[in-house]
Amino acid sequence: MKRILLLLFVLMLAVLPTQGQTKKQLERDKERIEKEIARLTGELGKARKDARNRTRQIKLINQRIDERNRLINNINSQMTHLDRQITRTEDSLRVVRGQIDSMKSEYAKIVRTLYGLRGNVSATALLFDNTTYNYSYLKMKYFKEYSRYRRHQAAAIQRREQLFTSLDLDLQRQRKEKSSLLAQERKQKQALTREQQQHQKGLTKSQQTERSLQQQIDKKEQQKRQLQQQIQRLVEAEVAKSSSTNTAKSGGKTTPSGGDALTSDFAQNKGRMPWPVHYKSVAREYGLYTRASGGQNRNLGIDLNCTPGTNVRAVAAGVVARIFEAPDGSNGIIIKHGQYLTVYVGLGAVNVRAGAKVSAGQSLGTVYQSDETTSQFSFQIWYGKDPLNPRHWLN
Repeated sequence: MKRILLLLFVLMLAVLPTQGQTKKQLERDKERIEKEIARLTGELGKARKDARNRTRQIKLINQRIDERNRLINNINSQMTHLDRQITRTEDSLRVVRGQIDSMKSEYAKIVRTLYGLRGNVSATALLFDNTTYNYSYLKMKYFKEYSRYRRHQAAAIQRREQLFTSLDLDLQRQRKEKSSLLAQERKQKQALTREQQQHQKGLTKSQQTERSLQQQIDKKEQQKRQLQQQIQRLVEAEVAKSSSTNTAKSGGKTTPSGGDALTSDFAQNKGRMPWPVHYKSVAREYGLYTRASGGQNRNLGIDLNCTPGTNVRAVAAGVVARIFEAPDGSNGIIIKHGQYLTVYVGLGAVNVRAGAKVSAGQSLGTVYQSDETTSQFSFQIWYGKDPLNPRHWLN
């Protein structure tokens, strides 16, 4: 019986440290995952402040869903280890309970035996019968040994009952811990369901936003093409008008234009002209580009992202040939510099009128106010009917 009890303690000591280490590792992992979820929640809160950052929001929600799944798996692993520990504790309780029952049964036999021995010893026989005396003496000695063994058994039963009580308390604690883990798992699964719904809602909203943005892009691309065609027509009209005027003045013969001085002055300042506006960034360079919807277009100037209300200035001296309205509702100005033309598109307020002479650096107006914090301004340079790259002319 002692061997059984010793084996039971050895088994418990061998199992519990390993379980403790595994549990600590799982708890550390759980704490780290919960911190990561909290961090991602904070990042998501920041991302929500910017309605245009839907892609980042969805990415953060996906990451948080992944971490939530990992946390649920961690809790399940802890419950699996706890289930094993509960099973071992229950087995230990059954073993100890069986030992206690067996020891009590044996103890009862000892008590009955001792009670019987007491009745068989006669004081008179001990005095006058030598044989009976010797026999009785041996019985008395056996009786004392049996009594000592009974006391030993009683103490052993008490120790096992203490062990049983300790194991029972452990079992109650383990079941309480499992109940807590089940509550945590239920809470995390509910949170996971909400986040998955949130993810689907965000994805739907992102798709709607994407479609809306694509429609806006398509609209702007269409306006851009219309603007290019409009400017080209206006430039051609100005070139034709200049040719007609020069021919009429020469009596039907083509002669040098009266704007040769402006032409010469403009050409001599190539590479040294000031930028027409202070800008934040270049939206599109001169030349061919691929549309978002596919296909290629040619940008006839340079498009700049500017702060609304920024002052727009003439890059060189000339005459205001035309003021026109662009397809997006902003204003455009064409200035003649002899055979050269400069085009300014994306103005709100205009400070000049058609036919007025302007000097280099003179204010033409301000960049218009769009629906966003940044407005786009376009600048072009033409020589006759040919567009030129503004980069080659500006300082």
